[in-house]
Amino acid sequence: MKAVRLVEVHRPLQMQEIPVPTIGDDDVLVRVRAAGICHTDVHYRAGKSPVRPLPRTLGHEVAGVVEQVGKQVTSVKVGDRVCVHYVLSCGNCFYCSAGNEQFCGRGSMVGRYADGGYAEYVAVPERNALHLPGEIPFEHGAILMCSSSTAFHALRKSRLKSGETVAIFGVGGLGISAVQLAYAFGALDVYAVDINADKLGLAEKYGAIPVNGRSNDAVAEIRRLTKGKGVDVALEMIGLPQTMMQAVQSLAVMGRAVVAGISDKPFEINTYRELVAREAEVIGTSDHLLHELPLLLELTRRGKLDLSEAVTRTVPLDAGAINQVLDNLEHFRGDVRTVIVP
Repeated sequence: MKAVRLVEVHRPLQMQEIPVPTIGDDDVLVRVRAAGICHTDVHYRAGKSPVRPLPRTLGHEVAGVVEQVGKQVTSVKVGDRVCVHYVLSCGNCFYCSAGNEQFCGRGSMVGRYADGGYAEYVAVPERNALHLPGEIPFEHGAILMCSSSTAFHALRKSRLKSGETVAIFGVGGLGISAVQLAYAFGALDVYAVDINADKLGLAEKYGAIPVNGRSNDAVAEIRRLTKGKGVDVALEMIGLPQTMMQAVQSLAVMGRAVVAGISDKPFEINTYRELVAREAEVIGTSDHLLHELPLLLELTRRGKLDLSEAVTRTVPLDAGAINQVLDNLEHFRGDVRTVIVP
């Protein structure tokens, strides 16, 4: 089968011909119908986050059709539409038992430590193949498995309560989902911060109050719009020290800043003025949880999360096209979400 793979860090991905994955008794083989291109894949290609061993097929946002099932599989059958939970876990350790399987000591990850969806087929354990409702297109099902689910988990980590205000720094793939999900969680006002006018326009279409970080001091503008109070929750979805600082600086008293963006650089906090004096919090968020996904899928099926304009581009399973998308993302000029359609 064809697969687009990371062969060497700091180098473009390459198309290779590799065998179709074999499956065990508890696994399923999925014919990939859609695979999202995530900013995290940029970090993998750049060597900022380790991928091993190489070569490795990237792609952790995957949806498709079950092609083959193992002897012990009972929850899905051949022909079922599914989307893939990319966190591979043992299900039995302390973290798995506590519902925090992303920290499983024996865990792995599709598209990082196991071959992913930049290919014609992918093999995963049965528990990682979730039924994809017929109302949800494959392209939407794919990005639900990372950009939307990461936003969902970040909002849960924020402890957002009905009637609170939210600022979202970065309204790309994660941010557009976060805008809609924040309102579904009961947010009163959602402020969308970005430097891309088109993305701000899309966020505004979903009810957000746009804050242009290119033409305004984002923190000052948020404080002006909130009459000096600041926001109860700030989500950082970009991965830049500057926007991480801004997320903290935009908080109200007792506010919570949740950092989802990935960066290998530190950011500064005035610990008294910005944390202690406000009793504010900075919270890290990592991936998402399997038990969160059924509700996310149901919210999408019911139209509470609309991804019809989140997928702004599709590309074929082609190394050149995929590398171009990664290049754009690396320089923060990508589309909201680009999806590979093999």
